[in-house]
Amino acid sequence: MGKRYEKLSQEDRAFIDAQHLFFIASASNNGEVNLSPRGYDCFRVIGENEAIFMDYAGSGNRTARDIEAGGEVTVLFVSFEKQPLNLRLFCKGELIDKHDDYARSLFEGSDFSGMRRFVKLHIYCVEHSCGMSMPYYEFKGERNDLREWCQDSDEERRLEGYMQKNHTPPDLSKYKK
Repeated sequence: MGKRYEKLSQEDRAFIDAQHLFFIASASNNGEVNLSPRGYDCFRVIGENEAIFMDYAGSGNRTARDIEAGGEVTVLFVSFEKQPLNLRLFCKGELIDKHDDYARSLFEGSDFSGMRRFVKLHIYCVEHSCGMSMPYYEFKGERNDLREWCQDSDEERRLEGYMQKNHTPPDLSKYKK
């Protein structure tokens, strides 16, 4: 059975810091739920009820659109090693400019190429569940594909256009029954 808490503990923070992957789900008034995996060292806990992550260009821009529409965000960290645990953060999001000095200082030494913005998370509930059905996986390293694509696209002056194009939600009415 899951347990719910009002804030992150020191153990939660250590668990989050040790993860190489997290999943972010978001939804807004249109009823569709978006779910995206995120890699890289791009997530920081900045308080008992606050975190921030670097939002890179990639497939679309759904999380930001849902946040702009006042939607909810859930972040999931999963242990694939050692002790099983699923850690969920239920949040409201806030979009922060990619040039924000404070946010950048949290990621000193990071590559900001291809980053759209920072997303600040205001955590209102922390949930633990057992994770005992999760398989074991071994982390072998990060993929540099997205970073390389962003750098190449930026050098060819295509990246800004790509991000602008994906800021507008697509018309999904033809997919609804």
